[in-house]
Amino acid sequence: MNKKTQFIRLGLIDYKEAWDYQTEVFNGILAVKSENRTLPPENQKPTNNYVIFCEHPHVFTLGKSGNAANLLLAPDALSQINATYYHINRGGDITYHGPGQIVGYPVIDMENFFTDIHRYMRALEEAIILTVAEFGIKAGRIPGLTGVWVDHDNPSKARKICALGVKTSRWVTMHGFALNVNTDLTYFGYIVPCGISDKAVTSMAQEVGHALPLGEVEEILKARLAQQFGFEWSGSEAIESKKENSTQTEASPS
Repeated sequence: MNKKTQFIRLGLIDYKEAWDYQTEVFNGILAVKSENRTLPPENQKPTNNYVIFCEHPHVFTLGKSGNAANLLLAPDALSQINATYYHINRGGDITYHGPGQIVGYPVIDMENFFTDIHRYMRALEEAIILTVAEFGIKAGRIPGLTGVWVDHDNPSKARKICALGVKTSRWVTMHGFALNVNTDLTYFGYIVPCGISDKAVTSMAQEVGHALPLGEVEEILKARLAQQFGFEWSGSEAIESKKENSTQTEASPS
């Protein structure tokens, strides 16, 4: 099992560009796994793992099983709020991404760590819970609902601080989580977040009463993810090198 994991920061990047990039990486890992099926164990190649952090310009994304009616705007009104909209191939319903939010895309081969999708989701949530706790924010889970919530033990006051939605194929993951740090929460008013109409959305900044250094939150979250999964960080973090990094030794993603 290869626990080495390349950490990549893309900065502020168009949603479609980031989606295309992680798809290339995802397909590259799948290609290696397919090739390994034809090879004896001693000749098989290790599959690499990646964790991508970025921010997006204002965008709404709808999961493959989501309800398009949960976008409360007419499509031609999106330009008036400088937003875009994509129907994508992750699980879950509709969510919002925007500046001041840490969007994380783990593109990993779970066979390098553990093969349990429920454990995978809970590990992502736990990394978020431990990260926000560093800033005095108590958060947790609500049974039956994915994500991380403030006042999770009080249903009438519960507020989502982090949404999750993933896709897996042959134990390879893509998509991931969106942690609201300094996010403009007014954009959540244009949707029914995650299809849940009776719960509010919050941010770290709203909970502590002031904006937070995004880079500091990222570093803590990166460390907590490593603790939960056993990632051994490697490789460049430079935005400019992302295209070279996507190839590495595991064949060019197709």
